Amino acid sequence: MNGADVLCDVLLANDVTVCFANPGTSEMHFVAALDRKPQMRCVLGLFEGVVTGAADGYARMTDRPAATLLHTGPGLANGLANMHNARRAFSPMINIVGDHASYHLPLDAPLTSDIEGLARPMSNWVRRIGGPDDVAPATEAALRASLTPPGVTTLILPADAAWGEVGAVSVGKVRLAPPPAVDMDAVRKIAAAIRVAPGRAGIIVRGKAARADALAIAGQISTGSDVRLFSEVLIARMQRGRGRVAPARIPYPVDTATAVLRDIDFLILVGGKEPVAFFAYPGKPGRLVHEGCQVLTLAAHGDDLHAALEALRDELGIKPSQQQVFATAFPDEATPNGRLTEDAIALSVARKLPVDAIVCDEAITSARRFFALSAFAAPHDYMMGTGGSIGGGIPMATGAAIACPDRKVINLEADGSGMYTVQGLWTQAREKLDVLTIVFSNRTYAILHGEMKNVGVEAIGENARRMLDLDHPSLDWVSLAKGMGVEAARADTCERFDALLDSALSRRGPFLIEAVL
Repeated sequence: MNGADVLCDVLLANDVTVCFANPGTSEMHFVAALDRKPQMRCVLGLFEGVVTGAADGYARMTDRPAATLLHTGPGLANGLANMHNARRAFSPMINIVGDHASYHLPLDAPLTSDIEGLARPMSNWVRRIGGPDDVAPATEAALRASLTPPGVTTLILPADAAWGEVGAVSVGKVRLAPPPAVDMDAVRKIAAAIRVAPGRAGIIVRGKAARADALAIAGQISTGSDVRLFSEVLIARMQRGRGRVAPARIPYPVDTATAVLRDIDFLILVGGKEPVAFFAYPGKPGRLVHEGCQVLTLAAHGDDLHAALEALRDELGIKPSQQQVFATAFPDEATPNGRLTEDAIALSVARKLPVDAIVCDEAITSARRFFALSAFAAPHDYMMGTGGSIGGGIPMATGAAIACPDRKVINLEADGSGMYTVQGLWTQAREKLDVLTIVFSNRTYAILHGEMKNVGVEAIGENARRMLDLDHPSLDWVSLAKGMGVEAARADTCERFDALLDSALSRRGPFLIEAVL
């Protein structure tokens, strides 16, 4: 048995059964070991950003880490953007990065790099395996670090640690520390604040506090004590739809967000941090709450968020039978027709969303109305990129489909961000994943046009336009998808889009609709 075999055995013993991979020479012994372990599902991504983004989507839907396999520092560097998104989503992930044999490093071969230095900014935990006998304890430590609390871990595997022989080793389940007990002092302090500020307190939920059972408790607190309920701008995962409590999302634009939070004197955090502006703008605040607002933490990432919400509800004297406000029927508006628009797509998808679908939203500016409409849709899971790094949508949908093979995955994708990781469509075709990708083809980085206005530029010139628009030539998403093995079709009217959507939802397997706007 060599170190690579031990690494596989430790992963499998702890229910890590999927490896998203883009390997190279330094990882061949690990590839050979994986080949001897049919229990491990190995999924190839043609770009490392697809690999790490798919591991992110998988983790969000399972609450368990997948492994990734990356080739030395440059391979890791190609995957960093979606590791950043995963880190911001608190997604458990175990990156296995192959490196040169330890004795080869002093020769400074072409692929030699500072892997630790590359990994640290996008990882919660980094460790280099010291040799064959260190493989088991290092892998167990990586597993523990990925789950307590959940986050991104990076394990560096030198080639000689992978091929080196290992003596008898005991492989078993890694023990995990339980979450800390609910902080009752914080519960009492927050309950007191809510009592003295009816209508002026707000709760922001994220992480497992945005699951249906915890949202139900948050909804009881909201209606029972006149507390406003919010989610963050970028949502890692929320269970949403008819019959579920629907928090209001804090808007992205600074002026709109500060207006929404203007009357909040106590902001209560459950599983996340205080919301702030994405960027600094001249003359605008970085904090979104007013200066006198007190920001209080009920429970942080890694705590038992469900138990903390229950404790707050009980401290406030609210009964579990407290009535809640649920979204019920869609707004009464006519079915759109004629030229296809962003709002028409959002309305059509929300109305036709299958029960238990998974929506991966990276449409950026194009699908802003969908989130509000999704409160009236069939029960589903909703996910976004959480770190602001674009290119996560197609990979995230890929990982979610592998995690939940019996559920339809719908990827709302902007054309500009989709091009960052278009290779993920090939993985969807190869793995026969049930993913519908809807590309909002407006042929521009629309969000950046808005940002130009936000910094005071009312009219752009030719140089700026050429950096913000995706034309001359225009992208042909039908051809791109077909080149990756995914069936695709184009729609430029509401009627054509509805027909394609009905067809795609009635069948299994990957399909792409290019929605021309």
